[in-house]
Amino acid sequence: MELTTVWFTLIAVLWMGYFALEGFDFGVGMLLPVLAKNDTERRVLINTIGPVWDGNEVWVLVAGGATFAAFPEWYATLFSGFYLPLLLILVALIVRGLAFEYRAKRDDDQWRARWDLAIIVGSVVPALLWGVAFANILRGVPIDADMEYVGGFFNLLNPYALLGGVMTLLLFLTHGAMFISLKTDGRIRGAARDLAFKAGLAAAVVAVAFLTWTQVMTGSPASAVAFVVAALALVAALVAIRMGREGWAFLGTFVTIAVGVGGLFLALFPDVMPTSLADGVGLTTTNAAATAYTLKIMTVVALVFTPIVLAYQGWTYWVFRKRIAVHHIPASVAPATSTGP
Repeated sequence: MELTTVWFTLIAVLWMGYFALEGFDFGVGMLLPVLAKNDTERRVLINTIGPVWDGNEVWVLVAGGATFAAFPEWYATLFSGFYLPLLLILVALIVRGLAFEYRAKRDDDQWRARWDLAIIVGSVVPALLWGVAFANILRGVPIDADMEYVGGFFNLLNPYALLGGVMTLLLFLTHGAMFISLKTDGRIRGAARDLAFKAGLAAAVVAVAFLTWTQVMTGSPASAVAFVVAALALVAALVAIRMGREGWAFLGTFVTIAVGVGGLFLALFPDVMPTSLADGVGLTTTNAAATAYTLKIMTVVALVFTPIVLAYQGWTYWVFRKRIAVHHIPASVAPATSTGP
């Protein structure tokens, strides 16, 4: 297998991991005003992802860095053409991260409410725009003969891309509800279980429509198999959550998202960013790749450090595997402030 194909595969795996892991983070954030009736319950929801959300975001940083090093033409065209939506995603992720750190800095309801709003918006925006961005990559965008993006922002707001955004939004919402039902107890657990099933039905309808459209437009036999597996995993997740088997249900949505994203990359290959212009030049794993020497060095580094990172993140999930409930949350205490000498 050529190194360009190896690195395309590795980048696909990084995005699969990012969406499957960060997806439930986004879902928990979006469900903050839906499942929590008071501040204590909101703290329960936030604490379910507190130990892992920042580790989950590392996947997208590595995916971006790998794209920059392995396929510099892809990186340059993607970040110049999708500058505004990617900037909105970045700002949303920054604000969301600040909210997790700052909401408990003052014992004030209005202060916490504002940061809770930041968590909600910071979860909704990436959940929607990541789907829009990936759908546009699959559909093809205006890239000229010099391999430069020549379209505008509104070129990205087409029916196919918007459907992709709605799909990721609903899938992450379902994934988050599954995670909450797995990680909490009491009233929140039951409410999350009921919501997960309802949201999953809506996500299934939209996902089938989007994946069918993708398969007809640019799919391959391999992507068709992946899409079928993803659909079956979602059905299995809905059956499991209906039976009260939260662990299997969460595993089902995890597989749905990971395999579904993998199917999108299979549908894209060997392109990395096709053009929608008749006289344009699309980007492929060949013409967008770095030098062979660069890819060789990157491969050695990846072989050494990837198992270490995976082992550490797996250990983190194992340590924080237990359920939490309202009675685990201590009373809110305002941080001490200095009164001077």
